[in-house]
Amino acid sequence: MKVALVGFELEGRAAFAYWQKLGADITICDQDPQKQIPADTKGQLGEGYLHGLDQFDIVWRTAGINPAILLKENPGIADKITTTVNEFMRVCPTKHIIGITGTKGKGTTSTLIARMLAAAGEQVFLGGNIGVSPFDFLPQLTENSWVVLELSSFQLSDMQYSPSIGVCLMVVPEHLNWHADMDDYILAKAQLFQHQSPADLAIYFAGNELSQRIAGYSPALKMPFYAEPGAHVENGTITIAGEPIVRTDELKLLGKHNWQNVCAAVTAVWQITQNVMALRSVLTTFAGLEHRLEPVRNLNGIQFYNDSFAATPDAAMAALDAITQPKVAIIGGFDRGLPLTHLAQCVANHTADIRKLIIIGASGKRLAGELEQAGFSNYVLEAAKAMPVIVGTARSYAKTGDAVLLSPGFASFDMFRNFEDRGQQFKQAVAAL
Repeated sequence: MKVALVGFELEGRAAFAYWQKLGADITICDQDPQKQIPADTKGQLGEGYLHGLDQFDIVWRTAGINPAILLKENPGIADKITTTVNEFMRVCPTKHIIGITGTKGKGTTSTLIARMLAAAGEQVFLGGNIGVSPFDFLPQLTENSWVVLELSSFQLSDMQYSPSIGVCLMVVPEHLNWHADMDDYILAKAQLFQHQSPADLAIYFAGNELSQRIAGYSPALKMPFYAEPGAHVENGTITIAGEPIVRTDELKLLGKHNWQNVCAAVTAVWQITQNVMALRSVLTTFAGLEHRLEPVRNLNGIQFYNDSFAATPDAAMAALDAITQPKVAIIGGFDRGLPLTHLAQCVANHTADIRKLIIIGASGKRLAGELEQAGFSNYVLEAAKAMPVIVGTARSYAKTGDAVLLSPGFASFDMFRNFEDRGQQFKQAVAAL
């Protein structure tokens, strides 16, 4: 069996170990001519790394490589292309799989589901887009295990299988530099549901038309969350099937947008266990993932928050709503051309509690223009690209009792390697104050 691995970073290394155990004849294909690959392994590196993929039995692609790129140079290989998620779903010994997609909140919701199931005594494994390859825990699975997969549109675009429980969170425009258009993005998300059976379950966010539309591709039973019969907020309490689970003021997660994630998780877990104490034990202690409204430090009464994961305007808007005290907000980054009118209006609506808006990155001039149109001028265009300078500027405007919030609302690629690098540099700069 001849296998081409297209892309060789973390995901590719896990795939290499998987196919190597199966005795495959592996060739690593990567656009980096200097890519370090395992000894005694064939490589097709640099220019021409996609040539001749039709000679292989299996062409595995890393999630970030659009299958259209492979097919453009090798139009006859569609049936040979696979991914980690597709291969995992094909061989997984358990049918107890929960898949979560959406534009934002996937990691938080997936983690909540996994932790609540574990608290209820289930054997649970969490992987996918959250940074853990399902290949890593595949050998440990039994038919009774539960698997929770966070799944991006990149992973779903050519998905051939669907989980028994699918969850679609809020969906708004994103990754339109990767997808052909918004319809392509929606169709990719829909693959989570399209291969379900009538015995499966499709859970969707009741307050989002696109989420409902995506779940509508499923032949399974449809169930909303944030509305009955799914988990919803009733008199300040997360409730499902008439059972109060937790008061919203008991949640450790910041922001009303996280109420959606909690309701999604509770709706999914309730189909498996009605152990209220297990659910409560997680919801009253879990404070969130790194780079998601992460409290970093309180210095002289100023609280610093790292929300570097917020790479879309809607995510930044949620953070501005979640941090209720006066704030100095750092916003901006790589401009993917997404509409900014609603973000600018949200900022203008927060005029009373934004001490100063620090605008960074390539998106700066366009964002400033949109803010002026919305009637907001309390900003500075920060030309510096060094995070210590940016943090220093933000601190200079903050007063005791304020928050300094990094919630960019844009991708990181103009100034940083990725959102993790941006968040780590922010935390290091704050720690050095």
